[in-house]
Amino acid sequence: MPDYREKLWPTPWIYIASLLLVPASMLVLAPVSLPAGIATGVILYLAVIGSLSLTAPVIEVQDGMLRAGRAEISLAHTGEAVAAFDSDARIERGTGLDARAFLVIRGWVQPLVKVPITDPTDPTPYWLVSSRRPNELAAAINGSRRPGRAEDDV
Repeated sequence: MPDYREKLWPTPWIYIASLLLVPASMLVLAPVSLPAGIATGVILYLAVIGSLSLTAPVIEVQDGMLRAGRAEISLAHTGEAVAAFDSDARIERGTGLDARAFLVIRGWVQPLVKVPITDPTDPTPYWLVSSRRPNELAAAINGSRRPGRAEDDV
């Protein structure tokens, strides 16, 4: 069982806003064929919703590993994870961002966690990961790195 697991699903507003594809397609294709416009809009809506849902990354801490999307790293090579909210998160994603950082961020998830990479052979200075529960994710990363965990004493 993972210490932490979260899937970064799109917010409901993304699904609702994507519905605008239907009337937009109807307007564009109305001079040609209204039924074709409706069908195209519905197909585009389903394609967008399907792709957003299928590509939503999973963030997981389990067995001494941090997995973010398709990437993973041993927690032995990470430093102290720190949660960032509001303006701190905005700075981390914007002016404070290092171009070498590994990013698993989604625009619809404001808070994030910064995980420093301590491996001297890794050119990536840190991972920046979106999370709806950043304090829990940071605690899971920091707790899983601790050598004296209760599970290890058994």
